[in-house]
Amino acid sequence: MAVNIKVTKEESLEYHIGGKIGIDITKPCDTARDLSMAYTPGVAYPCRDIAEDPELAYKYTNKGNLVAVISDGTAVLGLGNIGGLAGKPVMEGKSVLFKAFANIDAFDIELDEHDPDKIVEICKAISPTFGGINLEDIKAPGCFEIEEKLQALVDIPVMHDDQHGTAMITSAALINSLEISGKNIHEMKIVISGAGAAGIACGKMYRLLGAEHIVMLDSKGVIHSKRDDLNKYKAAFAIETEDRTLDDAMKGADMFLGLSAPGIVSKEMIAAMNPNPIIFALSNPVPEVLPELVAEVRDDVMMGTGRSDYPNQVNNVLGFPFIFRGALDVRATKVTENMKMAAAKALAKLAKKDVPQYVKDAYDGADLKFGLDYIIPKPFDRRVLPEVSTAVARAAIEDGVARVSKDFDIDAYYSKLTWQIESEKK
Repeated sequence: MAVNIKVTKEESLEYHIGGKIGIDITKPCDTARDLSMAYTPGVAYPCRDIAEDPELAYKYTNKGNLVAVISDGTAVLGLGNIGGLAGKPVMEGKSVLFKAFANIDAFDIELDEHDPDKIVEICKAISPTFGGINLEDIKAPGCFEIEEKLQALVDIPVMHDDQHGTAMITSAALINSLEISGKNIHEMKIVISGAGAAGIACGKMYRLLGAEHIVMLDSKGVIHSKRDDLNKYKAAFAIETEDRTLDDAMKGADMFLGLSAPGIVSKEMIAAMNPNPIIFALSNPVPEVLPELVAEVRDDVMMGTGRSDYPNQVNNVLGFPFIFRGALDVRATKVTENMKMAAAKALAKLAKKDVPQYVKDAYDGADLKFGLDYIIPKPFDRRVLPEVSTAVARAAIEDGVARVSKDFDIDAYYSKLTWQIESEKK
């Protein structure tokens, strides 16, 4: 079931006039007394308390509900290295999604700096303001270095969404695809086209799920053990194989994940895959292979794209707002692998539940139910908030990275988030 969603340039530019985010105040500022409370002299009291106990910043400021969306503009969507200023509409959009889907405030911060060490230094310096840092649209391999170094220096969660958001959501889709197809992930041949931030993160997460045979390709072809031009991140996926091209790799493949370029997968490649193949073609706006072309070749495919006008959209909005929501609410110091996997499993589980009518209505009344055309929830399913955020919060507590008290009631937290979405529907 495809949904016809078209956006013209004129409509988009009109929508973006003046930007997409602003600042609102949460306390009254209408009288002289309000002014004294908001600023001097009243503000001195929380300042002194925070100076004595920094944890009180979570109580007396917006730190616990504030995320920095930080980018150097080197890998913006499908636009490439267009710079921080040109990428600002995307970062503003990310802030919109944080607020709309998880009620998290976010500031977009575009950097005129590309040196990884200097970016780490800048982010560390501003980190006291925020409860979390969302790195965005930073090219590989710099993005890996920045995330690793920065997380080691700060006590708030740092996540490069282009890596982990895509990995988490495709892992959720893969979990359900395995159930539908009856495939064993330990025996599958998985082809990943694209060895950038997202491709490498997905490969790592699939290994955690049990994948043992991953063939990864970059712009020069298959990443194999005889190549001497690989950085350490690509080298981790170098294997002994005779496959050299995508055409070679697709022979006998059980899964294809595309994070590379439009139209690179042919009918012949589709036909050469094993029965009941899984295809996630995520190049945007034009995928590596269109669902219509796949349908001309075979009808046993579980297909997903990055587009909203086809079934099984792999959209990062299903991940990052809710991962950060759960992490912020337990004051996590980092996002662990267990937290990301918990999010993926919660998302996969939700797809098996009956779909509320309001979600169907948002997609022209489509009959959405677990199966080939519905393996991951839709972005407008409000239940993602309590399901994923609670799973993330629980995992943070289990991993010992949460700073909430030991008597934090996870069941009450789930109920609170559920009550929140029920109130929004009314």
